[in-house]
Order: sequence, then structure tokens, then C-alpha cells
Amino acid sequence: MARYELKLPKLGEGVIEATITAWNKNIGDTIEEDETVLEVATDKVDSEVPSEVPGVLVERFFEVDDVVKIGDVIAIIETDQEIEAEEETDIIENPELLEIVSEQTGNQEQQDGGEIISSHDRFYSPLVKNIAKTEGISQAELDQIQGSGKNGRVTKDDILKYVSDKKAGKTPSQPVKQTSVSQTVASEPVSISQPTGIVMDNGDEVIEMDRMRKLIAEHMVNSKRISPHVQSFVEADVTKIVNWRNQIKDAFLQKEGEKITFTPIFIYYIIKAIKDYPMINVQLDGTKIIKKKHINIGMAVALPSGNLIVPVIKDADQLSLTGLTKAVNDLAKRARENKLKPDEITGGTYTVTNIGSFGNIAGSAIINQPQVAIMALGAIRKMPAVIETPEGDMIGIRQKMILSHSYDHRVVDGMLGGLFAKRVAEYLESFTGDNLL
Repeated sequence: MARYELKLPKLGEGVIEATITAWNKNIGDTIEEDETVLEVATDKVDSEVPSEVPGVLVERFFEVDDVVKIGDVIAIIETDQEIEAEEETDIIENPELLEIVSEQTGNQEQQDGGEIISSHDRFYSPLVKNIAKTEGISQAELDQIQGSGKNGRVTKDDILKYVSDKKAGKTPSQPVKQTSVSQTVASEPVSISQPTGIVMDNGDEVIEMDRMRKLIAEHMVNSKRISPHVQSFVEADVTKIVNWRNQIKDAFLQKEGEKITFTPIFIYYIIKAIKDYPMINVQLDGTKIIKKKHINIGMAVALPSGNLIVPVIKDADQLSLTGLTKAVNDLAKRARENKLKPDEITGGTYTVTNIGSFGNIAGSAIINQPQVAIMALGAIRKMPAVIETPEGDMIGIRQKMILSHSYDHRVVDGMLGGLFAKRVAEYLESFTGDNLL
């Protein structure tokens, strides 16, 4: 019988490791082709790892809570199926990260519920995390260390020097971050822990964050630390859109088998505004502005657990309103069922969050890094308004909403951020519904 090496596959853009959360098969169990062998979790999404061959599980090299890097052999499956020789592939594109990950000895690295977490701008190798855990270095302390590696990465030497300085009573230096307007500012430590001094009363309940909530918290704190947030608010009259949707929703459901909500309609016009103002669709790499060719719209989805996930509509500008409606419904449904693929929550270039679905009229959304802007859609409400007519101004009842635009002031100034929000409102107010379906 042949021995098939089950390896941890690529799990999406930028993912280099995953934590094993469950084994679905034990030693000696029979496995069918494409049957799930184990489940893993990354800082982006939970995934299942299937076997490409039928056979029997004979060896497991990792256990639950172990952290495994992409390309590691997780298990051995004995199979009668002929196995073709694999070509060597560059699993991790960044050789420096591969070098650091390979420094890990054995299986010592355990996150203990995510105490030390890598982020988009602060990658920590398993070795660095293990040293931090052994030496009692907190997430906040680790985030303060100025890394000497590529892109400011904290190396083994950096953390060992930090530990040595700390034991010698020296004050470790604060990291300095260069902003896009050539001003130097000290980076603030990132911590998702509760502030000290909390007084517990009788009956108080302590609820430990689950893994996803810890990652969301870390991601949000990092975003506020990285990006100076500015907000612009614009009111839009969407009476024409409300009336049009009410007229066509039943026929649309019968024809397409899908419910048409307001979200894809708003996304459709946000995309048009992005085409008008392409410098909203950018990302920042140090002092380099990356102008994105593709328009990939992230849409925030609230999960039954109370957590949040942002699936991405890739090349959203290539879709019709019908296509956007189907994409929005499909991604939202599978997000709530925890059936998203890793690639479906990566690569976003602009994010939309519909806070109006919870009855909120406005809100200041936090930018989804490494993007530079996000729009929050407020609730649609009937409001008294002044209506201009050939006979003069009149008071009427109109359907209105507030668009809240948050943007990164390092690269998006008030004029661009404000004009973009205004352009979206102009598109919504000039809606006719012609040739959309």
C-alpha cells in the first residue's frame, strides 16, 4: 500500500499557519476520498481539511490546539490508490517568513486561547510567540518591540534582547512608526484585555472571549492604531429606490428565486462612485500607495454567535444588479452557516456595512485593514422634507438615510472622502431603475 502525506493546504491570501481545532478521524479509521479528516482555524476563517485519496489513517503528527504551518505533513494515510510524485512548490512566497517558521522546534507552540496573535502589520513567528509565552511577555509588550526584520518583523534576537533588557531593569524602547505625511509618532501598545481596577460585584458573570471575538478585538484595535480615522456623513433621499424595490420584489423573487434587498442596490452605486474616485480603492504599504486594479467589495455579516465576518464579492464591478443580489444573498447565507471558503474572506478593497438592518440611523465604522475606507449604511426612515417643485417648495414625506463614510486620513483627505460619500448619495437620489435587471 502507498503512504499518502496529508499536508496542511493553502488557506487563503496571507495565511501561513493554522490551529487544529478538531480531529474527525482517529488512528485506524477508514477515510473516503474528499472526506474531512480534521478541522483547522486561522485568524480569518475555520476550514475543513479533506483527504484527496481513500484509505486508512495510520499516523497523526499533531493534536488539537497545535499550530501547524502551511505545507506541514499533518498525517499519513495508507491507500491502495497510486500516488503521483508531487512537484516541489513554493508554499510560502515570503522566504524570510518560511525561515522563521522553520525555527520552531517540535510542537511547543500553543496559543492558550490566542494570547499572542499575529496581525496584518505585526507578524510573529511561532518561535517568537513561544519565547513570549515562556518569558511571560504579554501581547501589549510584544506589540511594543521594534522589530529589526523585514517590514519591521520581530525576530528571535529582538525578543531575546527585550527579555534581557527587561531582566536587567532597562526600559525597552518604544517603536517609532513613520506616517505618510512624514511625521514620526510612537506606536501605542495593542491590548484587548480589560482595564485594571474593575470591581466585581455579587452576581457578575465573567465570559471568556471565544477565538473569533479575540481576533476581531485585536483587528479593531490595530486598525484604530494604524489608521487615523475621519468620518463624513451625507443624507440621501432614497424614496425612488424604496418605491422601485416594492414594485419589483415579488416578480424578482419569482423570476430569480432570490429576494432583492437594499444592500446590493447600494453596493451597485458605491461601485460606480469608486470608479469615479479610484483613489478610494487603494491600500498603503509603508509610504507606497497601492492603487488596486480590482474592485472587491467586502460586506460585513453579523453571525448568530454575535461575532462578525466580512466575506468579499470579487470583481464586484463586473456584476449586474441581479448578479450582486445573488452574490450578497449567497455569501451572507453561507457566512451564517460557517460554510465560507478561506479565499472568500480575503482580498477586499472596500467594505460596506449595513447598520440600518439593526435600526441604527448612523455610525462610525472602523476601517477593515489593509483597506483605507468603509461605508456604513444607516436605516431608511420616513422623514418630512422640503421638496422643490416648479410651483415652489413643498413639505412632503420622503424615505431618507444617512451614509457614514470612515476613511484613513494618511491617504484620504476630507475632500476626497467627503466627495466620495456625496457622489454615492447623488447616484442614489438620481435612481431611475432603468435597465438594471
